[in-house]
Amino acid sequence: MTYCDYVHTGTDENIAFHKKYHDTQYGFPLEDDNELLGRLILEINQAGLNWTMILKKQEHFRAAYHNFNVDRIARYSEKDVERLLGNAGIIRNRLKIRAAVHNAKVIQALRASHGSFKQWLDEQTCADKDEWTKLFKKTFTFTGGEIVNEFLMSTGYLPNAHSETCPIYKKILKQKPMWAKKNNKRKKI
Repeated sequence: MTYCDYVHTGTDENIAFHKKYHDTQYGFPLEDDNELLGRLILEINQAGLNWTMILKKQEHFRAAYHNFNVDRIARYSEKDVERLLGNAGIIRNRLKIRAAVHNAKVIQALRASHGSFKQWLDEQTCADKDEWTKLFKKTFTFTGGEIVNEFLMSTGYLPNAHSETCPIYKKILKQKPMWAKKNNKRKKI
């Protein structure tokens, strides 16, 4: 069953969280560096856990990480790390919290060299998930293959977030995700 099938036919108690994410966020291109960092933080925190848990905690993450403000997170001190470790509304994992701080600093550097994190992403010529994963592992912390794949699919850089029969697929195409711009057609990766 695809994610699209699950949100359209699923009946479990968590379907509302998934449907909202599927219909309004998943696969839609993001323009704002803070939102891109926020999505990366959520994907990193999902590692080893289930996505439902992250969706339920999404607003807690936003509040705890100061609305995913890149510059503010990049300035987090050890006191902020301890504050986050004490926050039951998020995933309290020191490595994941430190990755958020480190990755915010990386994004600041990418802004200096490329104008924005979004611009850096747009300039990449990676042909597939493996090339993207190598680039992310070289550039960021705590970014394995699944994290990179989901981050890129969820932000419109890789195709296949939605099946072509899903009503959301056409909405996303209208927003011209990067994969559609680069390929002019949908291809399987």
